[in-house]
Amino acid sequence: MKYAILGAGGMGIQYGVLLQEHAHADVDFIDAWTPNVERIRAQGGAYVSQDGEGRHLVPIDVYYPEEYDGDPDVWIVFVKQHQLPELLERISGHISPHQHVFSAMNGYGHFERLAEYFAKDHIYGGTALIGAYVYGPGDFNFTGGAHAKAMHMCAYDGHDAADDPVELALYRDFQTATLNPTIVSHFLGMCFAKIVFNSVLNTLCTMYEIRFGEFAEHPSAPVLTRQLVDEAYTAAEHAGITLLGTRESEVETIMHTAAVAHPLHYPSMYQDLTRCRPTEVDYINGYIARLGREHGAPCPLHEFVTHEVHLAEHAFAIHHPEIAAQQAVDGR
Repeated sequence: MKYAILGAGGMGIQYGVLLQEHAHADVDFIDAWTPNVERIRAQGGAYVSQDGEGRHLVPIDVYYPEEYDGDPDVWIVFVKQHQLPELLERISGHISPHQHVFSAMNGYGHFERLAEYFAKDHIYGGTALIGAYVYGPGDFNFTGGAHAKAMHMCAYDGHDAADDPVELALYRDFQTATLNPTIVSHFLGMCFAKIVFNSVLNTLCTMYEIRFGEFAEHPSAPVLTRQLVDEAYTAAEHAGITLLGTRESEVETIMHTAAVAHPLHYPSMYQDLTRCRPTEVDYINGYIARLGREHGAPCPLHEFVTHEVHLAEHAFAIHHPEIAAQQAVDGR
């Protein structure tokens, strides 16, 4: 199949490059960050490395949204939640009824946006335990080797993958691309499990500016993880969400990912913080807190952490005015 990646950041580049190199897929990249697009064009592709090693140039085709005129079978969307509405509008003239879309973005809220442009039975969601880091425009690092990557995928409307040749083809391409996909049947439960995962590792590691492994080394890590997981699972149960695993398995997954699978990884939220960009905490811990309020299961820890991350954003900008000024210029 032919793919178009909307968002040539760390995850978009990783998915696209792996599909291009391992599945030999035809992949286009669409991005709105001018320094990134211009650097990739000037150097003839994107520089990629794996866990900081083997940096090499991968030729890719990158376009601004308005200039793209391709006709992909599947769009793969990896942008920030707050960027999505504008970018969908900018590519709307190139979206056709026959096309499908996949996204494994962090947080929740993007699938309803995608459903404004794509048929509900053409939308696939995913969750990715796959790390990436953006060194700068046109320069990307993938974390965790082929055996450390893992992802889930599910049809947005819950239809059976066995009846959908596009979903099966997408699954096979992801498998060939070493992304290690698993098809699951509970869409919202799948999404919520990743939100809970991010509500611990992304948020706490961002606040304290540490890697996953450095978090896991601290004796308080399992305690903090259990408290945030418990509160989130109670909110989900009150909301009637069918979860993929138990509280115990979620804690185990978080701690294993931090200590074993991706100990060197900085979360994408940290990358936003240290570039003075808005974080997605409102779509992660903030989403859990809203869900709890709406269903009679208050989540004071997630409320608190949401405010703490916004305070961390404010503090980082105060201590690094030069980065804040550069971000104002770049406007990403």
